[in-house]
Amino acid sequence: MEMDFRKLPDNQHEILVRARKGPDVRLPAQTVGPTLPHDLVHAVVETALGIEDGFWGAMARGATFEGFELVFPGRHRRSGLKVLRRGGDAVMAAELTVNWAYRVWRGLPTEGRGVGLAPLDEAALARTTPHLDSAAARWAALPEGGELRWRWGWTAQEPRGRGRP
Repeated sequence: MEMDFRKLPDNQHEILVRARKGPDVRLPAQTVGPTLPHDLVHAVVETALGIEDGFWGAMARGATFEGFELVFPGRHRRSGLKVLRRGGDAVMAAELTVNWAYRVWRGLPTEGRGVGLAPLDEAALARTTPHLDSAAARWAALPEGGELRWRWGWTAQEPRGRGRP
């Protein structure tokens, strides 16, 4: 599966997801957040930790999530909801793991009211930090209209400038 994260004006981004089980989908313009698109953080952390049943693993298996649209209108023959019914707990666990890794990487509080217990140990965090650093540098270097391609199951990302296929 390939995910193209395109940098748009006004701190926005969009995502195109291809070569998955199920139709190609896209996420229309969304706010990036303070440093990286949230779904790119998922790709980085899930890859670094070998999480195959999280958000992007579910997408690869054909899951559909709110906000994503079919690239080519038509019926989705295999319901993405079935994938989520079978693997929803793992997707939620990945959400907590990714959010924790991002929180630590950003230097946000990890103790106190409402924070909860750490779902990651120091060794796991040490695996995610350099990958988040690299993704943040690549995202920051992208020109408006540029894309960062992430191939699910691979560790390499390809930044692409405007106008490249």
